[in-house]
Amino acid sequence: MPEGKIVKALSGFYYVLQDGELIQCRGRGVFRKNKITPLVGDEVIFQAENDKEGYILEVKPRKNELIRPPIANVDQAILVFSAVEPDFSTVLLDRFLVLVEFNHIEPLICISKMDLTSEEELQTISGYAEQYRKAGYDVILTSSETETGIERLNPHIENKISVFAGQSGVGKSSLLNVLRPDLDLKTNDISTHLGRGKHTTRHVELIKIGNGLIADTPGFSSLEFTNIEAEDLTFCFPEIAKASENCKFRGCLHVSEPKCGVKAGVDKGEIPTYRYEHYLDFLKEIKERKPRY
Repeated sequence: MPEGKIVKALSGFYYVLQDGELIQCRGRGVFRKNKITPLVGDEVIFQAENDKEGYILEVKPRKNELIRPPIANVDQAILVFSAVEPDFSTVLLDRFLVLVEFNHIEPLICISKMDLTSEEELQTISGYAEQYRKAGYDVILTSSETETGIERLNPHIENKISVFAGQSGVGKSSLLNVLRPDLDLKTNDISTHLGRGKHTTRHVELIKIGNGLIADTPGFSSLEFTNIEAEDLTFCFPEIAKASENCKFRGCLHVSEPKCGVKAGVDKGEIPTYRYEHYLDFLKEIKERKPRY
């Protein structure tokens, strides 16, 4: 039986890519019975009725999956955050990073609209970029207008399934248009009244760029830490996870415990104060979460 990858899901159809050809498939009824929903990114076994249509018979095991946006087998999340319009937000970036780390997806931080920054804003953003690099993240400063930094994105995309994610209006579609001009994806100006852009992406689709596939998604519609437990959070902050090796007590949550390696790291300036404060805020949120039944 032929195998392929789902690159688009729309109106009950799954578009499977096999050897450069797209086959429009439906899912077998057994999927509904077994509560399996094929996702974009899934490796599948299918039966072709002809060279254009077929049925998906089996979804192969996934290495990961996201619920919102619905996509599977993601290698990398390219988190696009604008330097300005809307303003760069470390708390929102850290929230995205925690969700990506928890799902064992490699993050890449892409700060867009660098051409719009003042000298002071440029220094501020460069300072944040350096701190995130010290924490262990790759950070690329870009501009769709001047195409600054775009050449640095290309090697990260090769041979991977990547998700472009970030709040509305940060320029995700503009970056994709620069990476592959023939796409001509629709972009919307920022609403000055709301201070954010309107969603221009309606469904999940994998777009071929070079030898990689990128999902231009509607973004994470849920940024809640639904499945993350308090003891998981340490490992979603790389520099906190590293410093926690020096904690005296196993299971230290780095709040009020004595001889805490993380608090010592903050005091020494090895961990940015805002990152630690975000950790504490997220920990409180997780602890106060209503239990699921």
